[in-house]
Amino acid sequence: MTATQFDVNGRSYETGETPVVVICIDGSEPAYHEEAIQAGRMPWLKRLLAGDGVSWDAHCAVPTLTNPNNMSIATGQPPAVHGICGNYILDPATGEEVLMNDPKFLRAPTIFAAAGAAGLDVAIVTAKDKLSRLLATGVTQPGLDPAGSGEYVTPQRRGICFSAEKADQTTMAEHGIEGALEYVGRELAGVYSAELSEFVLAAGVKLLEDRRPDVMYLTLTDYIQHKNAPGTPVANDFYAMIDHYASELDRLGAVVVITADHGMSPKHHESDGTPRVVYLEEEVNAVLGLDAEAGDQGSRVILPITDPYTVHHGALGSFANVYLPVGSDRDSVIATLAAREGISQVMPSEEAAERFQMPLDRMGDITVLSAKNTALGRFTAWHDLTNLEVPLRSHGGLGELNIPFFVNRQLPAPASLATTDIDGGDALCHNYDAFWVATTLASQSASVPA
Repeated sequence: MTATQFDVNGRSYETGETPVVVICIDGSEPAYHEEAIQAGRMPWLKRLLAGDGVSWDAHCAVPTLTNPNNMSIATGQPPAVHGICGNYILDPATGEEVLMNDPKFLRAPTIFAAAGAAGLDVAIVTAKDKLSRLLATGVTQPGLDPAGSGEYVTPQRRGICFSAEKADQTTMAEHGIEGALEYVGRELAGVYSAELSEFVLAAGVKLLEDRRPDVMYLTLTDYIQHKNAPGTPVANDFYAMIDHYASELDRLGAVVVITADHGMSPKHHESDGTPRVVYLEEEVNAVLGLDAEAGDQGSRVILPITDPYTVHHGALGSFANVYLPVGSDRDSVIATLAAREGISQVMPSEEAAERFQMPLDRMGDITVLSAKNTALGRFTAWHDLTNLEVPLRSHGGLGELNIPFFVNRQLPAPASLATTDIDGGDALCHNYDAFWVATTLASQSASVPA
């Protein structure tokens, strides 16, 4: 591998002669690694924090959800640029509520597409298959031209992109690798398991050993974090597993950046473990003088956390977009919701789009964020909570904004990259700076490997 430079989405990336690996730990509230280190379960990370590398305060993108943040990491920009503002949206083109897994929703090329066009070898392994279609654009499938023409183009250099969830179904034509399950040498993991994330990391180590991609992205699932609080035995076991594989990637010589797509917070009553929820459609319709379930005549609440994995969260998160009936008094609705216990932020979506760097045309009339210990729902009957196996833990709002950011190099702290003052915090960077740090900053630094 020789030094290579490429530009995409207004940022410049410069690789050195060392492969770079970014790991996204889904749902990694900082307390998880802090507790695991305290318990003696993450010796590699403890050495990194003691001086072998660096750790910076970081924020994720808003909403603090999986799809928006993975695509922010993948593009190096917030949702206002790449357009993926939820797992689930009201499509303004059709008026239908849809999962935001289709590449047609992506408005910017990825770093991976640009790296491939520059002649670099790219490998991406996801836990859930829902992300692989978006991340594969420009890598194994046609995607937006990284040169910025706005056209869809076939990748100039094919990479690898597949999910652990469907590792038994990979083909060279679709994923850039045949028989990934056999290649990694592990059994197919259940989607609701820690093993799904372990498969991703094991695949990353195998690929680095055999193929040595120039740029690799490994993104996990937050099943463990939704079910287990920081410091619990299951959580510590999970983070010990991550520590083991990160140390292997480090041993193999890669620049390793570890970050997260969002944090995780308890959203339940301590007394009995039942979910603590504000059902927005009921609240808004009451302000409008309508029945709780007014249907097409009433408000429409979109919960962008919604995805097929209902065991995780029952579609209850901390961020919502509200669509009002024509002629509604928006100011009255905002004033009423602002006074509601459990709601931390409510504002016109124009203000939210500017503040949180989101695409306004996909946001509705009002944007609502809940308090850290509260979730947002539509109306009671819409949510099937029978699959929730433990007291609700979820994410989406500002309570889950703080995330880890580790690098296994002794790098100088860059001038602040966190240009949006979302909550008055002092974050040095965002998760979507990960590949810039792993490539450009690491290449320009005189630091030595950890």
